[in-house]
Amino acid sequence: MEEVTCRAIERLGGVAVGIHTHDDAGCGVANSLAAVRAGAVQVQGTVNGYGERVANANLCTIIPDLQLKMGYDCVSAERLARLTDLSRYVAELANLTHDDHLPYVGASAFAHKGGIHVAAMLKHAASYQHIEPAQVGNMQRSVVSELSGRGNLVDKIRQFNLNPESLDLPAVLEQIKQLEAQGFTFEGAEASVELMLRRTHPAYVPPFEMTDYTVNVQRRRGRGLIVEATVKVRVGPQLIHTVAEGNGPVNALDAALRKALIGIFPQISGVKLEDYKVRILDGENNTAATTRVLIETRQGARRWSTVGASANIIDASWRALADSMEYALVTS
Repeated sequence: MEEVTCRAIERLGGVAVGIHTHDDAGCGVANSLAAVRAGAVQVQGTVNGYGERVANANLCTIIPDLQLKMGYDCVSAERLARLTDLSRYVAELANLTHDDHLPYVGASAFAHKGGIHVAAMLKHAASYQHIEPAQVGNMQRSVVSELSGRGNLVDKIRQFNLNPESLDLPAVLEQIKQLEAQGFTFEGAEASVELMLRRTHPAYVPPFEMTDYTVNVQRRRGRGLIVEATVKVRVGPQLIHTVAEGNGPVNALDAALRKALIGIFPQISGVKLEDYKVRILDGENNTAATTRVLIETRQGARRWSTVGASANIIDASWRALADSMEYALVTS
C-alpha cells in the first residue's frame, strides 16, 4: 500500500487519514473498503468484528478483501493463511461460538450443499468458489442433506479416506432423506454421515451395540434430584450391564455407557463431550414436539459432531451419544 499511502498523504498536506466504522447498518466492511479506495491509509477494526452494539468492522473480511480482491499488499501470504486459525482462536478466548457463516473464515464459507453444485465443484473448484480456501487457512467441504446427490457422498468418501467401491451410496442417500423427514439434519453432523457410510460396508462390525437402557429421574425429600441410568451393551459375545448417576439424564447415560466400555476400550477416557445443543422442530405440538440433539465431542485436537432426533429428548440424546462413542472407537 506504499503508493496509496504516499498519494493520500500528498493530497492531504502530509496528514494521513484512517477509517473507523461500526456495522450498525451492515456496511462496516463496505465503508472501510470505500475509504481505502478514496485514500485512507489505516483501517481500524476487530477480529470477527467483536465490539459494541452489533459489531465493529470485521478485519477477517477486510484484510482478504483488500489483498485478494483489491490488490493491496497487507500481510504475507503465510500470515494470511493463518487467518482462519486466528479467527477461531479469538472466538475461543472471547468464549463465543465461532460463527460458521463468516466470510472467508467461517466453517460454511466454502461449504457446498446442492448436488449440482458439488458435481460442478468436483470437476472444477473455481466454478463455485471465489478463492482457493487454503489462501485464508480454510477448507472446502460438501454438506450432506436431502438436497444431496451422489457427488456429495463421493466427496465425503474422499474426505473420509474410504473406498467407494465397497459402499452402498444409493442406500445411504435414501436413509439420509428418510431421517431428515423425521427431524434429523446432517449439515453439522459429519461424524453421523461417516458412520452411515461405514455401516454399509459388508465387513463393518460396530465396536458395541446398545441393547437396552433406562433413565430414572426422582426428586427425594432431603436428597434433592436423583438421576440414574442403566445400560446394557453388547461387545462381541459379552453383554455388559452397568448403572451410573449423573446431574441429568444425558450425563447419567454418558457415565453409564463409559463405565460399560472403558474396561475394553480404555481410549475413551480421553473423549470429552464438548457441546450439547437441543432444538425443538415442531413447537405447535408443545411438549410432544420432535426434538433434535446435536452433540459435539472432542478427543485431543480432534472434534466431531453427531445427531439424534425423536419426540423423546432422552432417546434423541442417546442416539447422538451412541454415534459419538462409536465414531471415537472406529476412527481412533
